[in-house]
Amino acid sequence: MFAIYITALVMGAMGSLHCIGMCGPLALSLPVTRLTSSGKMFATLLYNLGRTTTYAVLGALFGLLGLTFGLVGLQQSLSIAIGVVILIVLLWPKNKLILNSNSKMQLFFTRVRNKLGQLLKNEKYQSVFLIGVLNGLLPCGLLYMALAAGVATASISKSVLFMIFFGLGTLPLMWTFSFFGSFINFRSRQQLRKLIPVMFFCMACLLILRGLGLGIPFVSPAIHNDKAAAIGCVVKP
Repeated sequence: MFAIYITALVMGAMGSLHCIGMCGPLALSLPVTRLTSSGKMFATLLYNLGRTTTYAVLGALFGLLGLTFGLVGLQQSLSIAIGVVILIVLLWPKNKLILNSNSKMQLFFTRVRNKLGQLLKNEKYQSVFLIGVLNGLLPCGLLYMALAAGVATASISKSVLFMIFFGLGTLPLMWTFSFFGSFINFRSRQQLRKLIPVMFFCMACLLILRGLGLGIPFVSPAIHNDKAAAIGCVVKP
């Protein structure tokens, strides 16, 4: 299981290039321009802490979903299925989720963006933290990939840890970007982004191997499909 957390950390670190492209304008618009250098440093850390907090909460919710599958003995099948879905998305990138402008989900995202607009006008530390919290709720393909892996853990605590490691992986580059501004040119970002599909491919293969339960330490450990294992309990004879 340790390998999956390393994967989350690397996934966040490499995926932070995607984050800069998608959330960069928001990070550069944080209400921190009038703060001192130390105040700006603290505020930008709060912003990233807010994002990671949302990731952890989402990890708990999706971990509960995965736990349901684990309790009925479908943890391995779930891990394999999610790995296969990720591979399909990679091989068929045009397969995108289309949100109707009148859908409840789209209305929710609109409200989140409106609230973000209000908070960006408020130069307070709590506002910066809340901006990070709401930022974590905006639609993001990278985040959905991470949550899919969290579901595959079939455990609330493990899913939360996975998402925390994912958030920590994005922290160095996102904090540097929000503190110093644009420091990586467009061409460099484009080159580094090419590595992201490779990372997703490796993660998908890892999930499939975990689901197969081949008995390979850290990579494909044997999984016992019983209720005690699903909830992380050790039953002594």
